[in-house]
Amino acid sequence: MTIAVAGLGTVGAGVIRVLDTHADLLTRRCGRELKVVAVSARDQTKDRGIVLETCEWYDDAAEMARKADAEVVIELIGGSGGIAKSVVDGALDAGRHVVTANKALLAHHGTELARAAERAGVALAYEAAVAGGIPIIKALREGLAANSFDRVYGILNGTCNYILSAMRETGRGFDEVLAEAQELGYAEADPAFDIDGVDTAHKLAILASLAFGTEVDFDSIYTEGIRHVSPLDFEFAEELGYRIKLLGIARRTPSGIEQRVHPCMVPLADPIAHIEDVFNAVVVDGDAVETTMYEGRGAGEGPTASAVVADVVDIARGRTAPAFGVPCGELTAPSPAPITQRTGRYYLRLTVVDRPGVFAEIASALKENNVSMEAIIQRGRAPGEAVEVVLTTHETRDDSVAATIDAIAESDAVLEPTRLIRIVSFG
Repeated sequence: MTIAVAGLGTVGAGVIRVLDTHADLLTRRCGRELKVVAVSARDQTKDRGIVLETCEWYDDAAEMARKADAEVVIELIGGSGGIAKSVVDGALDAGRHVVTANKALLAHHGTELARAAERAGVALAYEAAVAGGIPIIKALREGLAANSFDRVYGILNGTCNYILSAMRETGRGFDEVLAEAQELGYAEADPAFDIDGVDTAHKLAILASLAFGTEVDFDSIYTEGIRHVSPLDFEFAEELGYRIKLLGIARRTPSGIEQRVHPCMVPLADPIAHIEDVFNAVVVDGDAVETTMYEGRGAGEGPTASAVVADVVDIARGRTAPAFGVPCGELTAPSPAPITQRTGRYYLRLTVVDRPGVFAEIASALKENNVSMEAIIQRGRAPGEAVEVVLTTHETRDDSVAATIDAIAESDAVLEPTRLIRIVSFG
């Protein structure tokens, strides 16, 4: 089977390396040879440590997708549009199978591309787009096909998980740990997509569509990153029996599909609380199988190349399926449930002047918005000075907590914006 590869960065070079290293094994598993016949990248002179002499080189990746003598086009350029979309569009228009690791492209154009693949009678495969080497797409689409899903959630960004893990373990601040992550290659020079939750939201949009049979609905995802998480929050979390994780959560509710990305206080008893460093984990709740969890490396050359080649092997063996689990005509229109309707418990950290009457003002704001306080923590006394006060609430609605925070902010005793982290329970 002939293959064209668009993009020869870390993952692209890794894919060619895996195909070369395991050529004999893959031939036995596929029943035929997998041969890269064309490649495209910006710099033809760069030494990537792979053999490309037998490949036809294209300066224009979109032209390669349309014209190369290849049955499969692998898109590893990245980005939600531009040349990456042109490559995928061109390949599908030419009747070629597409394998991609591009979560942004699928989050913004997944339904459109799935329809184009269906019309062309070819595969749109994307195992590498979500959670790197964890075969979560195959698990949802094939291994758990007998299930109706209630919820899918997880740690979907290794950069954020590394930062949060390091902050907890060392007590260092966000900016210092982010700089370390950049030095180690875990974070990009511009880390906004990772630390602001956008990358996680891209992946969650894909998982939600696959789990619930809906059109991809990235625009409805509530997205909040980790910039505001402080070492103080980790201290209080440990005292309260939680770990802080950035989670992507999608679940079926009576009012629609809820999709949200934000830092969470996760109980220590929950297995996902103990996923550390750059690892990812995805948890799926199905009606027949109940709860299953998948853990592994969510990025990097090896894990991502493994997932890309797995899709190629499926195509070579004639094992293809609708991109989002059901034919595009069966995908339902999005019916989003806004986060304002979410009901749960909350952690609030306030920085206030230690003076008489402050707790009365806080209690008044809680009462006015029908929010019930579960516990309160204040460490020590500092009359007339700033102190940290932490509240946890009983079950209440998200919009009620937001109104409470707005009311608290009106007090001249409050010195900094109130920090909110949602407490989750998956039992």
